[in-house]
Amino acid sequence: MPTSSQRDRILVLGIGNILWADEGFGVRTVEEFHRRYAVPDNVTILDGGTQGLYLVNYLEEADRLIVFDAIDYGLAPGELKLVRDDEVPRFTGAKKMSLHQTGFQEVISAADLLGKCPKHLVLIGCQPLDLEDWGGPLTPPVREKIAPAIDLACRILAEWGVTVSRRGVPLADTERLLANDIDHANYEMRPA
Repeated sequence: MPTSSQRDRILVLGIGNILWADEGFGVRTVEEFHRRYAVPDNVTILDGGTQGLYLVNYLEEADRLIVFDAIDYGLAPGELKLVRDDEVPRFTGAKKMSLHQTGFQEVISAADLLGKCPKHLVLIGCQPLDLEDWGGPLTPPVREKIAPAIDLACRILAEWGVTVSRRGVPLADTERLLANDIDHANYEMRPA
């Protein structure tokens, strides 16, 4: 595996829609990664949510990319699958909310057309169980894969020569990646 120099710009990105149960896997995973790990200055952690083509600018600035997303691979619910480099554009998000929403495959294609696609791409996908529960939380088999997905990302970063440091204490609510009480702890506490 290629190693990264400190000059390589790395983007750790979570994509998905937290309003549709397991579709929020990528966002919730990058959120937890940010809470638990400190990264060097050349690593950016981003909640990409459903920003679609607005993410192209972030991809243009990255030499290496790790993406967390819910992907329908046809596997058992909660099963993780790691896909690298040329295999990444073949897969798209588990659910598009409308015909106007851009999938991540289109984002990668747009960056590639501009000649600005990251040199190295890694997709850590999780097989969803439920994509129809509007406003619902992650299902247990998907929620249980957040920590293993973060471990995979840490291993990839180590392969690239990047050292992440586990925080002694996770970041406080005031330092969370998602504001306005849409972070995992606050949003998914809805009454049953």
